[in-house]
Amino acid sequence: VYFDLPGVDPWDESRDARLYEGPWPVVAHPPCERWGRYWSGGPSAKVRRRLGDDGGCFTSALASVRRWGGVLEHPEASHAFEANGLPDPPKSGGWVGVLGGGWACCVEQGHYGHRARKATWLYVFGTEPPELIWGPSRGERLDEGFHSRRERERERARGVPPRKRLSTLENIATPIPFRDLLLDIARSVLIT
Repeated sequence: VYFDLPGVDPWDESRDARLYEGPWPVVAHPPCERWGRYWSGGPSAKVRRRLGDDGGCFTSALASVRRWGGVLEHPEASHAFEANGLPDPPKSGGWVGVLGGGWACCVEQGHYGHRARKATWLYVFGTEPPELIWGPSRGERLDEGFHSRRERERERARGVPPRKRLSTLENIATPIPFRDLLLDIARSVLIT
């Protein structure tokens, strides 16, 4: 969603954003799979994974935001925030100051065009954070909330129909209005 935009130089997986050496402010979206609620692979995973095993991507993204300014985005309840000394921002919204500088908040991407509510934590450094749309959005609830395959099968047997879910690509997509908001934050950083 960041490619082919004037003044934007995306560093995706193929360029390895951990190698970024500036000098421009960043919009960081480090991988979240090993930091979220299902970091271990989920209740029916055949292979257990290690919490935070992202090859140093989150730590590198945080260092880039603190060095060059900008914004880091991660899912709400990300274990990466606590592991890196960032506060858990209140789900109700509002910016909270971070020890050592910067601001953190929880905002729902449903306010900015995502089909789901998609609660997201942001960390901003090097600029005053903007006012956002706080609180619950009208996004659809798209997960069924089952804890295991057995529980899901039991509900299907009782006649509970499946709830339509987002595809993986729809789920991880950044809506254009939210992308533009993050770019505006990065562009507001004063380079020193």
